[in-house]
Amino acid sequence: MYNEKIYIPYPELRLSSGTFANINRPVSGSTHEKELPIGKHPIQLYSQGTPNGVKVTVMLEELLALGHTGAEYDAWLISIREGEQFSSGFVEINPNSKIPALLDHSGERPLRVFESGSILLYLAEKFDALLPRDSATRTEALNWLFWQMGSAPFVGGGFGHFYVYAPEKFEYPINRYAMETKRQLDVLNGHLAEKRYLAGEEYSIADIAAWPWYGWLVQGTLYDAGEFLSVQNYHHVKRWADEITARSAVIRGRKVNRTGNDGVSERHQASDLD
Repeated sequence: MYNEKIYIPYPELRLSSGTFANINRPVSGSTHEKELPIGKHPIQLYSQGTPNGVKVTVMLEELLALGHTGAEYDAWLISIREGEQFSSGFVEINPNSKIPALLDHSGERPLRVFESGSILLYLAEKFDALLPRDSATRTEALNWLFWQMGSAPFVGGGFGHFYVYAPEKFEYPINRYAMETKRQLDVLNGHLAEKRYLAGEEYSIADIAAWPWYGWLVQGTLYDAGEFLSVQNYHHVKRWADEITARSAVIRGRKVNRTGNDGVSERHQASDLD
């Protein structure tokens, strides 16, 4: 039974400050009516160039690099700080209102796919690529894919939030989530000491999923926390991250749904990234 003295009914629950205070709320559903745009390709991606969003644009660019022309796509920017993920059109694709979300129009009727791990697995199976066929190696790739999906919230919603975005900096939550982030980096470092990629010698969706989170951390580009986390100690993660970063498809995918000089807000054809 809850303590009536501290229980707060959700209509009164509010965050008064912080980077995402204006979009954090205790209820689901849309806040406004707005249809999503649709481009010329069967695959329509609605996303932003965050670590979770980059997973999918890298995956699509890798598929195109392998010659899968059916992976051509339109990418539309969803600005999460502006609350665009709460539009009626977006919520229809992803009732959880989180990027990325994808619509595949190649079948008889549009098929929605949401959650980055689900999208990666869907595309890998659709195009029979970037997921090992051998049962044991495939299982290993999926082990690490789901490890990433379960672990990264401690990095993003935990460490990243309290280290960067929280309006007040408190030692306990920062240290708590920094310790867990370092533990996860150590897990990867130990594994990659003996493996080129997460599933072995074959690059796969497991690497695509983990790279934007842990690769960016050890390269010092995520949360500007390299020194704080002593990322120089994770030599094998750094080797793995640098190899993936240099891939041409990764360079292209990293540009998509980004604002500023280092990317494009929308992508509708290959030349948009040139």
